[in-house]
Amino acid sequence: MRKICLFVFLGCYSMAACHSAPRSKEEKVLYADSVRVVKSGLTYPWEILWGKDGFIWMTERGGKISKIDPKTGATLCFLALPDVVSRNEGGMLGMVQHPGFAGNGLFYVVYNYKSGPDYLEKLVQFRYENNVIKPVRTLIENIPATTNHNGSRLLISSGSDPKLFMTTGDALIQANAQDLSSLSGKVLRFNLDGTIPADNPFPNSPVWSYGHRNQQGLVMVNGMLYASEHGPTIEDEINIIEKGRNYGWPVVNGPCDQAAERVFCRTNNVREPIWSSGGSTIAVCGLDYYNHNRIPEWKNCLLMVMLKDASLKALKISPDGRSVVSEQTYFKPRFGRLRDICISPDGKVYLCTSNGSGGDMLLEVVKL
Repeated sequence: MRKICLFVFLGCYSMAACHSAPRSKEEKVLYADSVRVVKSGLTYPWEILWGKDGFIWMTERGGKISKIDPKTGATLCFLALPDVVSRNEGGMLGMVQHPGFAGNGLFYVVYNYKSGPDYLEKLVQFRYENNVIKPVRTLIENIPATTNHNGSRLLISSGSDPKLFMTTGDALIQANAQDLSSLSGKVLRFNLDGTIPADNPFPNSPVWSYGHRNQQGLVMVNGMLYASEHGPTIEDEINIIEKGRNYGWPVVNGPCDQAAERVFCRTNNVREPIWSSGGSTIAVCGLDYYNHNRIPEWKNCLLMVMLKDASLKALKISPDGRSVVSEQTYFKPRFGRLRDICISPDGKVYLCTSNGSGGDMLLEVVKL
């Protein structure tokens, strides 16, 4: 049975396929009985999240949003956004669902687009209803973008007054990161309707923290916000993101351990990372927190996937969450570049690759 949903999006006609599809033989293969291929034939997936409806939601950099059955790999519905412009690392990026998604169908997506000659980034709210995805409103736009360093992960905090966090890269203009008038190189914080919270640190500004180079992982654990950030040629980082703090870029790489860095850190309220990669980069990306018994080796760990290092790193955190006490690396280099990770409520772990040419996969970790 096949049902095709045709709808109008921003004045253009887009096709959404809402159906169940048989799995290919490849999608039934187990890699040494440890990893299952849920879906293959993908092209640069960027975000995977476990939806509040029990399905995996995914973005692909070229402009596609998909709802995927994690058991069968079937694409249940998809939308190709016509105004997404993908340039190298740019295109469709982060996605997060509204806390009330199960009832209101609202979710948020960040993507790059063109306005005249300018390459830019915006945050848009969408609604999923009756197997159709429609835009609701643009919350913020005209953020500088380029072929690299665009961020952007999204996260919504829990609690009675949830807030929407968004990371932005420096758009290859290093000075943006320290410029509070620029939205590049920042963590931004909004109310869920896109307005600026009254308790943000800088009046009438969505800026929550600054001095960032390119953050592509974001997770909140026990009220503490962690971000993974790309370094230049050294010092990829994991930071605890705090209100109004400066994270040092472009003057500081990693900890404040050089003479010039120490001076800058003392005078500019710099928050040092809780972990860094040291004298090389591994291209850190998607970040999540594992606290289940299903894979006991990963309990109380930040799980971070990597592009250049083509692996997953399990970073066990201290009881207070303020330091990393041990680390282990997995899957290197079995699947190539890994872009994102998500965890189901029952502790299943899913990964997506980022190798291109239609050869990317959505994977489930069955066991270690």
